[in-house]
Amino acid sequence: MSSIFTKIVKGKIPCFKITEDDNYLAFLDTFPLTLGHVLVIPKKEIDYLFDLESEEYFGLWKFSQEIAKAMDKVIDCERIGVAVIGLEVPHAHIHLVPINGISDINFERPKKQFTTEQMIEIADKIKQAL
Repeated sequence: MSSIFTKIVKGKIPCFKITEDDNYLAFLDTFPLTLGHVLVIPKKEIDYLFDLESEEYFGLWKFSQEIAKAMDKVIDCERIGVAVIGLEVPHAHIHLVPINGISDINFERPKKQFTTEQMIEIADKIKQAL
């Protein structure tokens, strides 16, 4: 079940990496709803979030919490919204999205595009806040 996320984990596709450990990886979404939209994934290839073993599942949420807290320190927004859709890529993932209102996390909205420099800058800010 190799997906684009597996290729990112293996380093075959570049990403704007925020951080990683042995089990999880956080990186900027390249088709974001807003600047600073982060994806958090298990490195293990698994399609459905709720198929993760309990320890992996809770570990992914703990890892996500650390990223969200760092985002909250450096991104001017009301909250860091959380979404789990699970249909876009066949690899479990959590969306962490800076929001100021509920419509900011509407995945039917057009995706935004940012320059490489903007993506590097926000990724670096989040990394520094960890």
